Amino acid sequence: MAGFLKVGLLAGALAAAVAAGSPAVAAKAVDAKASSLVMGDAAALGFDPAKLDVARQALKADVASGKIAGAYLLVGRKGKVAFQEGFGVQGPGQTKTPDAETIWRIFSMTKPIVSVVAMTLVEEGKLDVDAPVSKYLPEYKDLKVWQADGSSVPATKPMLVRHLMSHTSGLIYGFIQPNAPIAKAWAAGGENRNDVNNREYAKLIAALPLKAEPGTAWNYSRSTDVLGAVVEVAGGKPLDVLVRERVTGPLGMTDTGFWQPAAKAARFAEPKTAVPFMYFDYTKPPVMQSAGGGLSSTAEDYLRFALMLSGDGEYKGVRILKKETLMRMRQDETTPETRRAGVFFPGPGMGFGLGFSLVNDDKLQRPGNGTFSWWGIAGTEFWVDPKNETFVIFMIQARELAQEYQRKNRTWVYDALVK
Repeated sequence: MAGFLKVGLLAGALAAAVAAGSPAVAAKAVDAKASSLVMGDAAALGFDPAKLDVARQALKADVASGKIAGAYLLVGRKGKVAFQEGFGVQGPGQTKTPDAETIWRIFSMTKPIVSVVAMTLVEEGKLDVDAPVSKYLPEYKDLKVWQADGSSVPATKPMLVRHLMSHTSGLIYGFIQPNAPIAKAWAAGGENRNDVNNREYAKLIAALPLKAEPGTAWNYSRSTDVLGAVVEVAGGKPLDVLVRERVTGPLGMTDTGFWQPAAKAARFAEPKTAVPFMYFDYTKPPVMQSAGGGLSSTAEDYLRFALMLSGDGEYKGVRILKKETLMRMRQDETTPETRRAGVFFPGPGMGFGLGFSLVNDDKLQRPGNGTFSWWGIAGTEFWVDPKNETFVIFMIQARELAQEYQRKNRTWVYDALVK
């Protein structure tokens, strides 16, 4: 693992904090009624307003051309918001322009939130990222690895909790390469079921073959869904309760959850083209609370989470994680070998930590070194760039345009950042 010595020192610091009895869960909560959007002057924050207007005009044009129904972009620096604007409408047949209170299906932006929940348990000594997953889920003791001829052989390496958090577990998402034989085997084995709870789903996944030995290759996967079951076992409560008690509740994220009350249905953004299995009704409590992609949220809520991360684990006096814990999450768990061995789509100059992608080389990426981020399959994304003191949240519901807007957002933001 990259940075082994540094990681070991951080682990020691975490152990010392636990031994000292330092609380990991916030004892108070941020005022949910006080907006997280603290507006600042764009020029004073180092942005060229004329260049930020390039983003505005481009998104307006995409709405006018019918390319998208609507979108929302927020750009900030040094804790203040330099730009925030909604474009178009929340969805087909609607008249409301998206704003900070619009609810979006954030899909894989769920992963960083659940990863933070996991690390609060680490701080309490209830979870060990270096422990085998089988310590919490016994069925992960005897895993099998897929072979080219369609057979499988016993794994020779244990799957560790940090492998789940960094997508080096050997698990997969079948949709990444749907025609691959292993993906078809996973589909036949029930990968896409959502009629079972988190613990039952983890058992189902344990029976499926790994694509690679744990720790040897990066492949985006169901790892965080399995982590959800680990978190439930370690935390002794259902995932939604743990998320609410440890992250969303203390941060005042009242519009973030695995389901929303029916009274909030009119606030949901909808895609230009309906995909029922993807954009299903989030006002009905799901059987499976997907730790990998089940949350919906607002830009105002997610900004609270992003500002907590940019504040080294603290937001408005409420501490969710210790600084050293967040530093541990931002240590790269990948190597050139593990990235080459899998399908590492974060791209050149990137790595992956415990729940976030990481910028390792800003000569190859626009955000500064140390930037941590992730995105959702419908096109939502966020990043926190400590080097440049910037943060960005972008919301859309258009799977086919997700990566296009990721590229555009980085161009718009860093072209506009002039000092």
